[in-house]
Amino acid sequence: MNKAQEKVLVAALCGLIITTAAGFAVQPAMAAGYQVDTLAQVSGVAQWDHLNVRKWPASYSQKVGAFTPGLHVWVERCIEVENSSDWCLVERGDTKGWVNSRFLTPVSDWDI
Repeated sequence: MNKAQEKVLVAALCGLIITTAAGFAVQPAMAAGYQVDTLAQVSGVAQWDHLNVRKWPASYSQKVGAFTPGLHVWVERCIEVENSSDWCLVERGDTKGWVNSRFLTPVSDWDI
């Protein structure tokens, strides 16, 4: 193998490594959630209680707001959490954060 062939081989291997690394870097972002882009209603929360909105998708995360039962929110996306409940990124007015998906019911009729 001459020097020119060695350079081509090294360049091809470097390209393969970079392509593989980029694939792994992008994969978690794509697997992290599924787009929803729909309206949902806060449900399953007692009338006297509220649904906490969290900074991150975890019950121990910082609270950034709260929604009352029956309130309509925009669901941007949701994530599947292994051995736990799914979480959805929701928004209503100035409040945007994560809520447990079991407290959301999709709204099929947007004429509210």
